[in-house]
Amino acid sequence: MRAFKTLTFIGVIIFSLYSFTTLFQDGWNIPEKYVNMENPTDPDEDLAIGKALYSKHCKSCHGKEGYGDGPKAAEMDGDLGDFSSEEFQDQTDGVLFYKTSFGKDDMPEYTKKIPADEDRWLIVNYMRTLAE
Repeated sequence: MRAFKTLTFIGVIIFSLYSFTTLFQDGWNIPEKYVNMENPTDPDEDLAIGKALYSKHCKSCHGKEGYGDGPKAAEMDGDLGDFSSEEFQDQTDGVLFYKTSFGKDDMPEYTKKIPADEDRWLIVNYMRTLAE
């Protein structure tokens, strides 16, 4: 019985750590509704719009290829990420939408600059094309 309690306790700890890392990826406090949010747009349509929006709003920090090497990157304190990396691409569309929409630290909130949710989803779709 003692072994069962110990294994149960270890299981609870592991589950808690997994949940914590899912919700607080890279220091981000991502609400659960965004973690599981489905992308309502077709990733094969309107990529040109997503690319244009990325170029206008994201490229100066994140760079043309999403390596985090844009002209303003040196002014930033945190890691701007590498959009081509497996780690970045493993994030759900909802997580990327949240980060793109609400920002954190050096990453600005874009709900005012890009008020249409659909446009921010199109940026998420374009960021998916930056995978290597």
